Amino acid sequence: MPKRRISLADLNRTAVGLGQTLLGATPSPPPQALGGFDTQGISQHAHPTVADISECLFFSPGDGRIWLQDQRMILLHSEALGSLRRELIDSIGLDKARGLLTRAGYVSGARDARLVRQQWPDAEPQAAAIAGTRLHALEGVVQVEVVHARYDAERGDYDGEFIWHNSSEDDEHIAAYGVGGSPACWMQVGYATGYVSTLFGRMVVFREVECRSSGAAHCRVVGKSAERWDDPEQDLFYLNAQDFVGTPPAALADKLLGKARRTTYLGVPQHKPAGTPPAPAASATMVGASSAFNAACHMLQRVAPTAATVLFTGESGVGKEMFASMLHRISPRSSQPFVAINCAAIPETLVESELFGVERGAYTGAGTSRPGRFERAHGGTLFLDEIGTLSLVAQGKLLRALQEGEVERVGGTRTVRVDVRLVAATNVDLRQAVREGSFREDLFYRLNVFPIHLPPLRERRDDIPLLMSHFLAHYQRKHQRQVPGFSQAAVKAMFHYPFPGNIRELQNLIERAVILATDGEPIEPHHLFAGGEQSGGGVMSLHLQGNSGGTLHAQATTGAGMQIPQTPAMAKTGVTPAPTAAPVVAPLHQAEAQMLRQALQSAGGNVALAARLLGISRATMAYRVRKHGIN
Repeated sequence: MPKRRISLADLNRTAVGLGQTLLGATPSPPPQALGGFDTQGISQHAHPTVADISECLFFSPGDGRIWLQDQRMILLHSEALGSLRRELIDSIGLDKARGLLTRAGYVSGARDARLVRQQWPDAEPQAAAIAGTRLHALEGVVQVEVVHARYDAERGDYDGEFIWHNSSEDDEHIAAYGVGGSPACWMQVGYATGYVSTLFGRMVVFREVECRSSGAAHCRVVGKSAERWDDPEQDLFYLNAQDFVGTPPAALADKLLGKARRTTYLGVPQHKPAGTPPAPAASATMVGASSAFNAACHMLQRVAPTAATVLFTGESGVGKEMFASMLHRISPRSSQPFVAINCAAIPETLVESELFGVERGAYTGAGTSRPGRFERAHGGTLFLDEIGTLSLVAQGKLLRALQEGEVERVGGTRTVRVDVRLVAATNVDLRQAVREGSFREDLFYRLNVFPIHLPPLRERRDDIPLLMSHFLAHYQRKHQRQVPGFSQAAVKAMFHYPFPGNIRELQNLIERAVILATDGEPIEPHHLFAGGEQSGGGVMSLHLQGNSGGTLHAQATTGAGMQIPQTPAMAKTGVTPAPTAAPVVAPLHQAEAQMLRQALQSAGGNVALAARLLGISRATMAYRVRKHGIN
């Protein structure tokens, strides 16, 4: 029998009543500091509940937007999504359509996990884990019944089983294709993988073992830590936008190599053609599932079969050299040399000899003739990193070599024809450098044939759990350590940290933490941020405006000093963050109490509204009000 439908207004009224009840309740024990839990017998009223989550949903009919906290949402007809699904399957094939929808679900799950971490930082681990099932239901995707779910923080081990009822994906798939022989809840599997992996900072793979689309009475899904599956490569394959991307952790790659007599090429088993260069080290594996990362991979795949010059742009540490190496590996030149040179590391007086070679006796110290990088890369790929650091003189010589397709060694008398594919990278804006006169315009247009921008890590945070899991497995093996995983505090800090050094910095943080952590104990924030970095835990401070008569304004900042943008709740209520001028900072406990009182006063005693003003959940607000004894 179908359950009674409830309007958002009714749900909100129920939530407000529950909030008033909570204020008079006995203070609850402090939340668990570690991430271990077992949901067997968990209370259905554990926070965040559906009522809590509904507090984050805002409608803005005037400008045509809906918000789930700071994430824009849409109401979409299920039949429209089903129509898109059918067209994808019919136009690009079932496997590619499944991969695309799985990745879309992964991104959605990762975003919801970030919402839960931000909105309910004090939620107990099992409640935070179950919040994903409630969000999935509130969003109209599926009703989730928890059979069991447990997470062992000491071993970093996750195991869960769920039953899905009323799957929207099944409804549309069965309507289009009828009952077939394989599961069809692709987005939902991606969502579960993204949510749990993001929540715990470890790769957790979900697999649908029963599905209505394949004739079962209901859908049943099982989730385990990636290392616990015997054959996770196929599940992980659907998270990759391109075959050359590999998401399995390093330990899994070794495991696959051991059980199959073929080469695992960045996580995708393939037969190794003659002349193929050796597979890269585990730490050099490309890892990602975010939309920004996948877009760069699609661009790489498109240009790889050609001989076009490629220019990689992006901040330091985003992986430009790794993308350049992968471009060579998937190109027709893969059996030929790949030669890389960092232009910033070459003294200006040696640029010409390094690039074009030198003849014996050309200058003092030139005892032998030797080829330059162009000659060594003949038939293959030449990668020029940090090309924006070359002097104007060196730029002119490089331009001539590219235009003529030939080089002349320093001190030589003959030209040498070279056939190289040039790939360049820069972390500076070359267009701006052209305007400033520090980079030749003609060389810029010669290089900018096919630009690919690689996003910074802060714009692909959905990939952080994949990267954390990958580097953890790699450095455990490299340093012979037994570190089970990350504490909840460490995961939270990593998701809030701005990563100015991008992936290179994340890699270094994980290696340091693996070395510092004690075997058998999870990584904590002080293991990660032991080198002077400011960890990313959210910090609340009070600011007094000089012209406000002492009025208090709450401002949320990250540990790295970055101001959090104004939330939809603030926009809705007209509350704006305080300016950043010369703050007066009070002690933490005093500042928190003052901030809570100010928010309650501004909200007229309405706990739910006060919580929205501060950007926290009603349950968190109620807990902190009781903690400080505020009436």
